[in-house]
Amino acid sequence: ISSGLSWFFWLVATHPSVESKILEEIRKNLPAREGNWKNLGVESISRLTYLHAAISEALRLYPPIPIEHKCALKSDMLPSGHWINSNTMILYSLYTMGRAEEIWGEDCLKFIPERWISKQGGIIHIPSYKFIAFNAGPRSCLGKDISYTEMKMVAVSILSNYHVHLVEGQIISPRVSIVLHMKHGLKVRVTKRSFCGQEIYVIVTDCVRLLHVTFIRNVEV
Repeated sequence: ISSGLSWFFWLVATHPSVESKILEEIRKNLPAREGNWKNLGVESISRLTYLHAAISEALRLYPPIPIEHKCALKSDMLPSGHWINSNTMILYSLYTMGRAEEIWGEDCLKFIPERWISKQGGIIHIPSYKFIAFNAGPRSCLGKDISYTEMKMVAVSILSNYHVHLVEGQIISPRVSIVLHMKHGLKVRVTKRSFCGQEIYVIVTDCVRLLHVTFIRNVEV
């Protein structure tokens, strides 16, 4: 979740139109409470279709687990026509599959949440063997639904209260590891939306282990 949220906030910060649509959806569907905090019940969160699409799109481009492996119990032939022997280990890249033109089309490298939304306004069901961030078949992640819920709750809490500004000049790249973290973290300036004046400069080390951030300085303007 923490890795996925880091990439999500970076993508949203670099796509202002997506951020605007998410904020509009939050305003329409979640009643405000004292201090501009929202009612983050599961039923309320489930109404945030565009946010769900934006998170899915972030997970497609930056799956938290970028590579997986399977082992053949017996000899078999893959749909591609390749023959594999029993006990053969097969590695496949979720990161590459999420960016494959033959799977996602010519705009596969672009962050487009709308690809997940039907003409009727609902979420399009994408087969797990195509969108494989949560694995597929009998190995599908049992925590998929709760992961989406937690990511939505964090996203709503942050975006509805703060504007996330990226620090210029930083290099954003993935770290080669089992989990797809950002190599240098994500440096941002966070400005409270409800009033002008307070700015916090932070490095998001893991975006939120429910908001585990390293505070560098607190500036009052």
